[in-house]
Amino acid sequence: MIFMNTLKYLQTHEYLLDVDLWRLFANLEELTQTSLGFVNSLFGIVKDYVDTSETSSSLDFISVLTKYFRGSLCQSHQTYCLNYSAAIFYLESLRQRDDFGIYLKWCEQNEQCRRLHLPELLVAPLQRLTRYPLLLKNIWKRSMDSAEKIMIYSIKEKVEKSIRDLEGKVKWLDNFQKFRYLQEIIVWPPLWDRDKRFFVPECLKHIFKEHTAENILSPTNRHLLYEGKLTLAESTRFLDAYLFLFNDFLLVTKTKRNKKKLGGSDSGFMCPSLTPELQAVIKEGGSCTVLDQPIPLDRLVVKSIEPLHVSVFGLRNAFLIQHENRYRQCIAAFLLQAQTENIKKTWMAQITTAISCFTKNQETKKIPLFTLPTESSEI
Repeated sequence: MIFMNTLKYLQTHEYLLDVDLWRLFANLEELTQTSLGFVNSLFGIVKDYVDTSETSSSLDFISVLTKYFRGSLCQSHQTYCLNYSAAIFYLESLRQRDDFGIYLKWCEQNEQCRRLHLPELLVAPLQRLTRYPLLLKNIWKRSMDSAEKIMIYSIKEKVEKSIRDLEGKVKWLDNFQKFRYLQEIIVWPPLWDRDKRFFVPECLKHIFKEHTAENILSPTNRHLLYEGKLTLAESTRFLDAYLFLFNDFLLVTKTKRNKKKLGGSDSGFMCPSLTPELQAVIKEGGSCTVLDQPIPLDRLVVKSIEPLHVSVFGLRNAFLIQHENRYRQCIAAFLLQAQTENIKKTWMAQITTAISCFTKNQETKKIPLFTLPTESSEI
């Protein structure tokens, strides 16, 4: 609240006007009021019990627990937690600015911050949410009334379910944001640029409509299982490659860096799920250009290459990826080099596991051979 109120004060005096309060603090004010109301109500019950200990036999927590845990407490935490990851990366981009750095240092000197920095304070509501089930469990243990124990236990179960739902929402949101950024940085060259064998006159290029990246890289259709930087060996050179292993295909791209810095761009800090390699590419205004069509996992073959066979070319930790068509003919091959032997083994294991899972899923989707369609009554 010290950081947020200070920023509000500065903005009323026309400083740091471009800093988005919501992106940094989300619904912190609402969350603070709700949490404070819960704590005050909880301790109010304890105080009333102490003041009237002669006439009261037990502590009645049910009304307070029901009001807050079946009300706005968990919902307020969920709203805050869903914004947390983006807030941290937005903060990292702002910290590079001198004026924002002065603001942070001034706030950190406040004794109420106890020498903690803003990232350490922003995570506190997440930690508090996970402690609520422990609090409820302790109250449940010490309750003597069976009906009260049942009620408290049901509230505890509801809070734990809320935390599980939140974890699922956070994963979905991170996945959605990541795919959105992948759509921006992955470049799909047209057919005639991918392969010079295919000649298309300029006047006919409008006929070819490539599938857009939005359709191919959609978080509703597929999941990203593994990714990373590798080296692609060509006849006369080595390329910096970046591979994306999805649950249904493998995408091989080459990274292209633009040494010209993008003025005022903080897109590299927008998605916490992006790897450091991709963050570096984005910060330099680069992209990942698709080298060939996506390789379906049921058409993918991965083979380890012995050092003896490629050491003459200066390759180490190499493995081969083959793309086969439906007739089991090899239509593309990529000779890749990993930084270490362990990275090579990890890549091969990830690809092998993905192929196995994809094959099993395809088999379960097949219609049983002897299942007949329901006969129409009109026949």
